[in-house]
Amino acid sequence: MQPFHDLRAQYLAHRAELDAAMRRVLEGGSYLLGPELAAFEAELAAWLGARHAVGVDSGTAALELALRALDVGPGDEVIVPAMTAAPTAMAVLGVGATPCVVDVQAADFGLAPEAARRALSPRTRAVIAVHLYGQCADVDALAALAREAGVPLVEDAAQAHGATCGGRRAGTLGRIACFSFYPTKNLGAFGDAGAVTTEDDALAERVRRLRNYGRPGADYAFAEPGPNERLDELQAAVLRVKLPHLEAWNARRRAHADAWRKGLAGTSLRLPEELPGRHHVYHQFVVRTPRRDALRAELLARGIETGIHYPAALHELAALRGRARVPEPPREAEAVAREALSLPIYPELPPAHLERAIDALRALA
Repeated sequence: MQPFHDLRAQYLAHRAELDAAMRRVLEGGSYLLGPELAAFEAELAAWLGARHAVGVDSGTAALELALRALDVGPGDEVIVPAMTAAPTAMAVLGVGATPCVVDVQAADFGLAPEAARRALSPRTRAVIAVHLYGQCADVDALAALAREAGVPLVEDAAQAHGATCGGRRAGTLGRIACFSFYPTKNLGAFGDAGAVTTEDDALAERVRRLRNYGRPGADYAFAEPGPNERLDELQAAVLRVKLPHLEAWNARRRAHADAWRKGLAGTSLRLPEELPGRHHVYHQFVVRTPRRDALRAELLARGIETGIHYPAALHELAALRGRARVPEPPREAEAVAREALSLPIYPELPPAHLERAIDALRALA
């Protein structure tokens, strides 16, 4: 069986570095809010070109803490794209606000600016731009919309480590940005991990406080209520080892994407677009076809695993029924949910596996 993603391959390729980093933490005896976290935050901020990076324990925590730091809460609405991972909306619900679910664009799967404009209401307190599958959303249009509405643009950059728009990296394009380092991400930890990035000193300081029960430092002067959502030293050490390799891993993903494009040219599949001025890092390589489920089953029968990201638009999830506002039917997102098929693209994907998958798809599509 050819796996959709092989996490073990990356560990084996960098075992010595990773084992040494984890041993350093275990032998050092500092496991929370220690030197590895401080170093990773500085290194991530420098790599992104951001003023601040604050490590937290997941991408969902990053989104929730960012919204809390922006004073989003009960009675407020947050505009979110209808096609995204469920945690984007769960974070909005987590602060007591209402997700306002808006359709996406076919070209980049990102929030559609005009649909977002029509969805604005007096209760709108933020707009979340999700950089889905590794390509930045239309941040110029969305940032202009947010400015006009007087609300912050929040980036969900969980799938866009290293993606750029206009030469600037995802994570530096809005008022505040959120990353996930879930193991399958372009930059993945050995468990849950995340970060918040921003240019705003006050926002960064508040996120640091909130992630630690609302506690600003080592003393017991708790300034406000907050959860326990810290990034631990082991995960920070692992991410420090991996960050210098990220550019090379993204280059391999792009090379795999080129091979997929060339190999699938002329088939009935709708291939992903890479839009001008944007650098795609292919967290997923997503094709579209009306016969997605049948095609997926046929590939599996040939020993080739694929994925679906995601099988339902947000407003179709039971968890959001009665908890979200849907101003217009998100028809494009609904179509993506029925048609999207994610093909293997992880950096360590063996060339023979890629060639075999291309041959199978050409025969079936």
